[in-house]
Formats: sequence, C-alpha cells, structure tokens
Amino acid sequence: MTAPARLVRFTRAEYAALERSSNVKHEFLEGVIYAMAGGSPEHAAISMNVGALLHVALRGKPCQVFSSDLRIRVLDTGLETYPDVSVVCGAAERHPEDDLAVTNPIVLVEVLSPSTEAYDRGEKLRHYRAIASLREVVLVDHRQKLVEVHRREDDGSWTRHEAAPAGAVHLVSLGCELSVDERYRDGFAEAGPRAPASR
Repeated sequence: MTAPARLVRFTRAEYAALERSSNVKHEFLEGVIYAMAGGSPEHAAISMNVGALLHVALRGKPCQVFSSDLRIRVLDTGLETYPDVSVVCGAAERHPEDDLAVTNPIVLVEVLSPSTEAYDRGEKLRHYRAIASLREVVLVDHRQKLVEVHRREDDGSWTRHEAAPAGAVHLVSLGCELSVDERYRDGFAEAGPRAPASR
C-alpha cells in the first residue's frame, strides 16, 4: 500500500465514510489512509483458486469464505485491511461503529506480490497475529509454488509450516487440507526480478 503525498490524519469515522463511497480500497492505521494497489492477473487467479478450494472444502461446515471485498479490523492495533481471502466460522462479528468491518476471522490468506511481500511477511503478519480469533495465516508465494501456513498453537505460540508442489496445505483450524498445485492452477507464471517492497 502507498501513503498519500501529504501525511494527513483522519478519524476512523472519516475512513469508514470514505470506504462506503469509494471504488478504491484503502488500508487504515493510526489515522493514515493508504491506497491499495490492484493485483496482477496471476494474483487475481490464485486468490480466486484459493477461495474456491476453501469453499468446496468447507461445504456443510459453519464457516463462510470471503473474497478481498471483506474488510478486516484488528481491534488491538487498529489496522483495517482487505485480505485476499478470509474465513469466518460462526457468526461474523462486526465492529460496533462500522457494520462493514469484521473482527473475528479464523483464517486469513494473502497472495504475495513483489511490491507487498516484505510488508505481508513482516508488519502485516504481526498485526494479524494480534487478532484473538485468528488461528492460521496462509501466505501464497508469487515466485514459486510454495505455500506457508503460520499457525497459532494451543499454547499461544506461532509456528510456520511449508507445503511445496504435489503437497497439501493442512489447515488444522478448519479441519481440511488443500492441494498446492490446485491453488496455482491457471494462475502461476514464473516471476521476473523481484521489485523492492513498498508500503
């Protein structure tokens, strides 16, 4: 995400009003609104694949899969953002001041891109880990067929797990596993040189 040229502080109410009227998505943190850049066709295809696989795997379970149109608010840090895919089990809990922001995802998925990889792996992941309901964060690599799962264990610690081609991603919190190859079907292209990350 990219910051405005001039650093102007906004209230959360002003941000919520902007999101209701804008056709561009923005992240919000500490009074600053960041425009979110659009993704590549490959990024969009992989995100769709992940959402579709989760939808099939969770059929009959009390869980709902959401696209990147769903805004997630991290109550403890104030970050508001749009993960590529979100899963909520049970009733979606809305922010008391904005019924378009959900606060209780159990799984979040980010498809990495050259411009956001460092942010997604670092600062954004730290924000996500502050969500009390969250059990797993899935990071889908853009340079190779590799999927990472960051999992909150029963003792509250976080562990990292990898799945490579021909393997499967185990989502313990959802009681399902997803094929790595299927996640990348029709959406994977060998990446060129890595671009510097920006926020």
